[in-house]
Amino acid sequence: MTEFLSANSAAHSSESEEEVLPLTPATTSTQDPGDNHAIALRRLLVEAMRVSMCLKPRWQGLPASPWLIALLMSFYLCCHIGLQRLMFVGWARFYWQVLASGWLEFAALAWGCYCLRPVSILTPGNHATSDSRAPDAAHFFVLALAQMLVLNVVICTIGALLIHMGWYDLSKLSMRMQWLVYLVPPVVVLFIQCLFFWRASDRRVLAMLSVVIAMAVAGGLGISTNATQFWYPVQEKTEKNEEDTEVKSPEITQEIFEEQALLLNQKLEALQPHRPGIIDLYSLSFAPYGEENVFLNETSMVTQVMAKRFDAEGRSLQLVNNPGTIHSLPWATPLNLQRAIQQMAKRMDVNEDILFLHMSSHGASDGELSAGMWPLSVKSVTPDDLKKWLDEAGIKYRVISISACFAGNWVAPLSDAKSLVMTASDADHTSYGCGSKSDLTFFGRAMYDEQLRNTTLSFEAAHAAARPIIKQREEEAGKSDGYSNPQIAVGEEIRGRLKLLEQRLQVQK
Repeated sequence: MTEFLSANSAAHSSESEEEVLPLTPATTSTQDPGDNHAIALRRLLVEAMRVSMCLKPRWQGLPASPWLIALLMSFYLCCHIGLQRLMFVGWARFYWQVLASGWLEFAALAWGCYCLRPVSILTPGNHATSDSRAPDAAHFFVLALAQMLVLNVVICTIGALLIHMGWYDLSKLSMRMQWLVYLVPPVVVLFIQCLFFWRASDRRVLAMLSVVIAMAVAGGLGISTNATQFWYPVQEKTEKNEEDTEVKSPEITQEIFEEQALLLNQKLEALQPHRPGIIDLYSLSFAPYGEENVFLNETSMVTQVMAKRFDAEGRSLQLVNNPGTIHSLPWATPLNLQRAIQQMAKRMDVNEDILFLHMSSHGASDGELSAGMWPLSVKSVTPDDLKKWLDEAGIKYRVISISACFAGNWVAPLSDAKSLVMTASDADHTSYGCGSKSDLTFFGRAMYDEQLRNTTLSFEAAHAAARPIIKQREEEAGKSDGYSNPQIAVGEEIRGRLKLLEQRLQVQK
């Protein structure tokens, strides 16, 4: 790296000897101690606003000094923390530990400024000109930092206003549109920064490309890891969810990992064995996305319906990623799901009993279910994974329910004569009601909380009755991408097995 920078410096020295670069240096760190720092800072922020509006930078009289860099960093941090807090409605908890992360963007910014302006451009007599190129890396970095501050304030302020006015509800958008809305601000910011870098630099294409890549990687890592997420909402306990939901982002410690391992074993050992001569239904629910309570609410409700209406009490297991259940329910991870399927297969009669599996999460256009509970990283379960685990366990009769956007992608891979597969949407549409303000999804409410809880013991009948109800509610809510179109595929053998179960339950009532 040193050799690379030395080579760049030498190249610039030769270029500066060949042509006259009439550019005035800005006010340097050797300025008179009696100068008014407030005026200097105001001058810098005004120029930062100009370049943030894609105007050419003006370097005359622009200050640059160590104290100014420290001041800008402090301003940036305070504004980011304060404006980020405004993005949460209600109580929120501050995580000061985040102060130790998120510095990669600043390091990339400093490196980029030096890479694009490795040598100073000074003119005899220090005469002012209109050249937009930075006089040196120090002034380049100071103005870039000030621009970063201005852009962050603008983006965060707009976001906070949209949230408090109720206009930032991504649950009504498809997954693609959600990603588009999420990525537009950082892409716009990167474009504005790159335009400024190009104007203020020597305009060397390879160096510029290297800086753009470094900035994009640093920003992408920060976004994907929530590196600068200082606040997490504190939610009050409710009657529907009496678990401790005070902390949005739990601290994942060794004790938590050990407790979770023990908790999973306890829940699996507590499953009751098959009863000879009786068709039992074993219930397994899976909620892998821990950033919203709607999936916890839905899987809890479905588990309750299966226990009370389908005689699955003592034969039910709930796997959930949620900060409020970290001490009471096992995590919803692929490995835990695989182990749960294996253990249930040992408890049940795989040739007679039925496994009911309900999965609830956000879904991508390729069918992938969202998973995770920051800072815990969780892989997604795929249809092929699930089919493989069920086949390996030897479970013949399966009722599989997928409550997610684009869930229709799960139907074909899981369908066979001994399986019933139903989804909240087809492969081309989003489902509805999975936002942070929802208690239940539209599919979960109509299918389970209304039909199976109160009206019928037939999954087919409940699904058929829920479809027009869901369509009406989606139209009333203004769903923009069309009817979710819930799907169902029923094999002949599982249909007969479910009819026998339904008859037993009717007699038992």
